[in-house]
Amino acid sequence: MVATSPPPTFERSTIEHVASAAGVSVATVSRALRGLPNVATATRVRVEEVARELNYRADPAASRLAAGRSRAIAVVVPMINSWYFSNVVAGAEAVCAEDGYDLLVATAPHSTSRDDVIATAESLQRRVDGMIFVEVSLQPEDVEVLQRRNLGVVTVGQDTGVYPSVRIDNVEIGAIAVRHLLALGHRRIGILGAQAEDPAWFDVPGQRIEGARRAMADAGIVLDPELVAEGEFTVEGGHDAALALLHRPDRPTAIFALSDEMAFGAVVAARDLGLGVPDDLSLIGVDDHEVAQVLGLTTVRQHVVEHGAVAARALLRRLGATRRDGWPITNGTIAVGATELKIRGSTRVP
Repeated sequence: MVATSPPPTFERSTIEHVASAAGVSVATVSRALRGLPNVATATRVRVEEVARELNYRADPAASRLAAGRSRAIAVVVPMINSWYFSNVVAGAEAVCAEDGYDLLVATAPHSTSRDDVIATAESLQRRVDGMIFVEVSLQPEDVEVLQRRNLGVVTVGQDTGVYPSVRIDNVEIGAIAVRHLLALGHRRIGILGAQAEDPAWFDVPGQRIEGARRAMADAGIVLDPELVAEGEFTVEGGHDAALALLHRPDRPTAIFALSDEMAFGAVVAARDLGLGVPDDLSLIGVDDHEVAQVLGLTTVRQHVVEHGAVAARALLRRLGATRRDGWPITNGTIAVGATELKIRGSTRVP
């Protein structure tokens, strides 16, 4: 009897493979293949072609969990009407859709709402198999409740020491931005975005300001607290905060906005006062929002959609929903794509 070799096995293509080959985000792949709006025709055609070439198809049945699972995940964010949080949700949704999971979104803008979400964990346990907390701070008692409910949990931002955490080095983001301004010769630098006061919020603003403070200290400069204004991470808030700084007789020559949305507001504020960007005011943001390139905004780019995708993939891996190699199942920090400085036309020598 002649021995025969077993048939070859092939790794199933993932949504990340398609996204990488097509040069788009996982959220765009998900939208394109499901026929959703806000995808350019040329992009949709390219994604479909790449998906066919890689023999990619979402196969919900292949990754269903054992009986009794809901095949749903909840993502908890401080707010949904924010470019950052909506893109994190989009990344998580794309991965969940690939594996046949529904995604529920809950908001926790303050401590009371966070407590409400935790308090309803018992009812959520019947509706979802796991939860992703995006920059929503979990207290030790919250962790105890979630552990008793036996819910799978992944956090974005906070390291609880119990659950896997997707971490972004926000201190380094602040340092990158301010080092760029210092290298251009700016010494009087304003900041839009104050520290989070509500304990429900993971303190991203405080970390970015700390990075800015360290970069200035390395250059022998003390950050003037009078030049730190509350921008509320919105266009309108950035506009009002920038107006306050630019009305000062000793106004800054440069502003570091902790988000691109606040930077957009600062552009309008400068225009309202007859100031030019970058001739009279250098401006740098964070995120690399789609509008940033249109406005020529210098920014610190972070791969926002990837934050949600990595968190969702880690949670599904932890739940046993997918068996792909390379995704962590233990507790600890999960790395995401590195940040990078995108220099455009909004910064120059003072």
